Amino acid sequence: MYKVKVYVTLRESVLDPQGTAVKKSLQSMSYDAVADVRIGKYMELTIDKTDRDVEEVVKEMCERLLSNPVIEDYRYEIEESVVL
Repeated sequence: MYKVKVYVTLRESVLDPQGTAVKKSLQSMSYDAVADVRIGKYMELTIDKTDRDVEEVVKEMCERLLSNPVIEDYRYEIEESVVL
């Protein structure tokens, strides 16, 4: 079994209106040191070991469903889980 952490963020070239709204709200609350905010998604997946390479499966899932490759970037971390 593997635990996979997937992080999806908008590409730098894509405007992030939600991030802009959060930044303005934080600055209005006197958090003036906040220079920028980008909003993204975080997912945790548990994957049973299969015949296919786990990294290959995760990459395929990210490209086909978990992210929009036109406007989003993704990265992931794979950890082997210990089953008790």
